[in-house]
Amino acid sequence: MTDYSQTANSAQVARQKTMAVLAAAPAEAVAEKFGALPTPAYDLVRKPETGLVMVRGRMGGTGSPFNLGEVTVTRCVVRLETGETGNAYSLGRDKQKALQSAVIDALWQRDETRARIETEVIAPLAAAQEQSDAAVKDETEATKVNFFTMVRGDN
Repeated sequence: MTDYSQTANSAQVARQKTMAVLAAAPAEAVAEKFGALPTPAYDLVRKPETGLVMVRGRMGGTGSPFNLGEVTVTRCVVRLETGETGNAYSLGRDKQKALQSAVIDALWQRDETRARIETEVIAPLAAAQEQSDAAVKDETEATKVNFFTMVRGDN
């Protein structure tokens, strides 16, 4: 029984990472990757719709949570003709990105297409995001001030 729960849990974590990569990717990049895939037949369970979500924050990352404000989010749910249900949420109002991300999520759930989605869609998008994050980190690091170089004059 523990093998099944561990396998189910690792599949859930892998899907969460996949959905996170799709949500963080630019709409143009998702559209480019989606265009290279064969489009399966699907039904809209929940058409792309836009709404508001309350964002919560914490002072210093550890303090009491507080309402920071609202952000616009678009969501979509599709079902492939083979039965897999794909979900997508993304910041902003781009309904096409939400729809394409939901179809990619549904394709990722199919054993026959998972490897292709991982190698042709998710891996390149994740690599681009890591590269972008590294560039921002390098730019931020260049402005860092080192206060440990100050020396008192009474030796």
